[in-house]
Amino acid sequence: MGIIWTLYNFFRFGFALVFVGLHGALMTGLFLEWRRDKRLCRGIIGGSPDPLVSVIVPIRNEEICLEGLLRTLDIQDYLRVEYVFVDDRSTDESPSMLRRFAGTHENVKIITLTENPGPNHKQYALSRGIDIALGELLLFIDADCEAPPSWIRAMKVRMADERIGVVIGPVFRLLADLPGWHGRGQGPFGKRFFQVYQSFDHAIRYMYLVASTGIGAGGGGFGNNLILRRKTLDSIGGYGQIPPSPTEDAVLISLVRAVSQYRVRAACGTDVYMMTREKNSWGDLLNQTLRWNNGGLFSPEISTRLNFGFLMIAISMGMIAIPLMPFIPSLWPLPAAVFLSMSINTLVTLKIFGAALPKAGPAWILHIIFTPLYFTLLTILGFLGIKPSWKDAPGKLTRQGQS
Repeated sequence: MGIIWTLYNFFRFGFALVFVGLHGALMTGLFLEWRRDKRLCRGIIGGSPDPLVSVIVPIRNEEICLEGLLRTLDIQDYLRVEYVFVDDRSTDESPSMLRRFAGTHENVKIITLTENPGPNHKQYALSRGIDIALGELLLFIDADCEAPPSWIRAMKVRMADERIGVVIGPVFRLLADLPGWHGRGQGPFGKRFFQVYQSFDHAIRYMYLVASTGIGAGGGGFGNNLILRRKTLDSIGGYGQIPPSPTEDAVLISLVRAVSQYRVRAACGTDVYMMTREKNSWGDLLNQTLRWNNGGLFSPEISTRLNFGFLMIAISMGMIAIPLMPFIPSLWPLPAAVFLSMSINTLVTLKIFGAALPKAGPAWILHIIFTPLYFTLLTILGFLGIKPSWKDAPGKLTRQGQS
């Protein structure tokens, strides 16, 4: 009995120490990457001639939000750019909106797909855009995003070091009350839990991405704010080498880190803050975040799968221990470690990325509690074989193997 109790104590306290220690290492990585990004941007003056940047945008029935994207592309302050739009069988006004934009801008290419074999339809659309893009640098954005005027130039600046192959950028929810952005919300943003949580979820996820990149374990990024060197893509055998995945952007970054000589970096400055439209319902948000979670849990790149899987399983263990504590009170170190780490993460995230987040004040405490519970739900759904839908059936979740 004494051996069993010793092993049990080793498990519960060892879990707490490892989990909190891991987050200490991640916060160190976050600080190092944030400082590196500031130093990089401050140190670049002049340099080589501006390279051609190809901005690649997949489009599918985006008339509701496309106006905002085109407006922000229209005011970019970088001149050596071409825009490559891939219209994936749109049946709304998106094609006519793209044609009007092309009629008033030079260097605009529009690909119209009449079929898309998938299985990841967005991945196929991106591959077609990459095929005709001429830029030395490939910059990706989605149709539901709005970028600051400095976006293209600022992402290009972060690629000045030829050893850098990929830079991921931050993506936050579009806030109606954030100066300089064109939100469509009714009244001040951030008053309802659902809207505030979406902003918080994006920020926490990007915090983890920056932190893991900072310690050399970067395995993901938001594909709607990512810049890639053409030579880097060639070094991994081209875009066709990326296996079909619900998170093709994360697989791309993992491949670059695993098989090329190029480095992966993360941008932190407000000059590259990308804003994306909020989801309209919990079902839509669940569908999107489950896709991200499944992409990490079942990544074809083993180190990403192990790192992300350990993090999500550890969080889930801490949350599952809560309903057991009335019967086994000694399990308290598991949830305590998760909430302590979550509190530290939140404070650091608000400090670095707070300019893009609503001013929720004490309400952030509720998000600290809710986030690990939500991550646990996503992890359980993933291991149960529940998969997210594609854009054709928003909000509908299915079991693996079903259409």
